[in-house]
Amino acid sequence: MTEAVTRAEREGRLGQRGVVAWLTGLSGSGKTTLALGAERALHERGYLVRRLDGDEVRRGLNAGLGYGMDDRRENIRRTAEAAKLHAEAGLVVLVATISPTREIRALARDVVGAEDFLEVYVSCPLEVCETRDAKGMYARARAGGLSQFTGVDSPYEPPQAPALEIRTDALDVDASVGLLAGIVERRAMRDEDA
Repeated sequence: MTEAVTRAEREGRLGQRGVVAWLTGLSGSGKTTLALGAERALHERGYLVRRLDGDEVRRGLNAGLGYGMDDRRENIRRTAEAAKLHAEAGLVVLVATISPTREIRALARDVVGAEDFLEVYVSCPLEVCETRDAKGMYARARAGGLSQFTGVDSPYEPPQAPALEIRTDALDVDASVGLLAGIVERRAMRDEDA
């Protein structure tokens, strides 16, 4: 009988541990920008990295889901399941999604597994996020053209004890990416490299 390839064998082949960094914050806080920057930085350091961006996942895997709480919960559950599969294959996974409530983020942590999950709070005041409104979503929500938009007519609950908080209103992009890439790299290092 042939034995299945184990997670330890996959991680050994890659020379890294699988880990999921779950970036949460308001729209416009900088989650995608930081995930892109950290993906590039970690790739250049030799890590195999996969980024799962909330907008991209909603257009594919989670197409058809709305923004009510049940659909948001299912969106996060599916995204967490995909992230878990990648981490179990030994990849570093950077998830950038609003995931507005503590309960939804706890669901993601439970799906992924606490030992592989890093909650990263990309913190930025709502007023600043609204000035970065490249897609016009805040303006549409304020005008009544978009309902259940987080920060306007749907709540956002900041994490109580994230593994890392990055204040993107106070730090520039390079410093923020450096913090994110640093914590992820420390978690992804194998024991003999630590």
